[in-house]
Amino acid sequence: MAETAAPVVQTAGLVKIFKDFWRRPRVEAVKDLNLRISPGEVFGLLGPNGSGKTTTIKMLLGLLYPTRGRISVFGRPPSDVSVKARIGFLPEESYLYRFLVAHETLDYYGRLFRLPARVRAERTERLLDMVGLRQEAKRPIGEYSKGMARRIGLAQALINDPELLILDEPTSGLDPIGARQMKDVIRELGRKGKTILLSSHILADVEDVCDRVTILYGGQQRAAGDISELLRKTDATVITTPALSEQTIEKVRDLILRLEQKDILDVSNPRVRLEDFFLRIVHEAQVANIRTSGVRKLGEIPDFLQKPTESTMETIIESLVGAATRKIEPLPVQEPLPGPRKAEPTREVIDGLLKTPADNDEVKTEAATDSSEPARFEQPRRPSGIDSGVIDDLLHRADDETGDKGESTS
Repeated sequence: MAETAAPVVQTAGLVKIFKDFWRRPRVEAVKDLNLRISPGEVFGLLGPNGSGKTTTIKMLLGLLYPTRGRISVFGRPPSDVSVKARIGFLPEESYLYRFLVAHETLDYYGRLFRLPARVRAERTERLLDMVGLRQEAKRPIGEYSKGMARRIGLAQALINDPELLILDEPTSGLDPIGARQMKDVIRELGRKGKTILLSSHILADVEDVCDRVTILYGGQQRAAGDISELLRKTDATVITTPALSEQTIEKVRDLILRLEQKDILDVSNPRVRLEDFFLRIVHEAQVANIRTSGVRKLGEIPDFLQKPTESTMETIIESLVGAATRKIEPLPVQEPLPGPRKAEPTREVIDGLLKTPADNDEVKTEAATDSSEPARFEQPRRPSGIDSGVIDDLLHRADDETGDKGESTS
């Protein structure tokens, strides 16, 4: 990681104050926060509830505006739309559409980033395999457990191949196997060149995957630095050897006391971590082919999430140049399909259009007053404003149609 590289995320004097209805300061959630996250770094944001972690993340995403201070994401303000296309976000709670299956969910988010259909389909298959949900891809999201929802949430955060990945409690709701798999994915993504901002209450998870951390309390930064340096104990030395006998331990104790005038503080057998012991038991059960309904082993990181090398970039450029210089044959011109024949107006339709409401009322009145005489029908009058030549032409064509039908009938 180059120190001279421009930071992906940088804040200076960041302050966020929430006010009440009367615009009076109520809560100072973030106080004078200074962050710097370099490219390819896995950065941990720690702190108890109410320390300002989620507020900071929302300001980095442009969902909240800071009261004071400056924020830079890829050298631009978070409100810039072009910046958002380079970010993947997994919120603390995965609010997904309950009635969509996994394929439809990832396809939907791919459409939001305007990805072509072929790219969406390919990335969906690779991501479902990566998070271990290939066998559950046809189930509606509403039927997923919380752990499965976290997995599909991680997949949707990676569908656009983001340069900056922001994860808020990524292992929340996962069992020990899922939590370990999630941490393995985060570590692998970091090695592939992704910049990751991780917020979590589970300190062991942060210790396992993060390069640097910042600890917040009351909205203020209380500690920051390389995690290995922050956790180093300089007032004690640990020497690990194969098991020693009691006689050898006493000789070592006397030697240290004589040379350093210091006594051995503790002699004990080293302990494995509970997570490692648990995963070893599970692995042994899987080797024995014991059936379970849980999620199996995760797949590999898709190629599109890996940082391209120089050879890969040369291949991409050559393919683009070849596609641009390739001669494109014009499409053959097709004759238009014949359309439906336009219906010709009949004499009855034209007569009905030419009659005015007054004519119809007059005919009905005359027929009703004298039932002994047949009703008299007058020649319909042409409405004003219509060209007489057009009307005559319509009448002539209608008569021709009627004559043709009569001849065919006879």
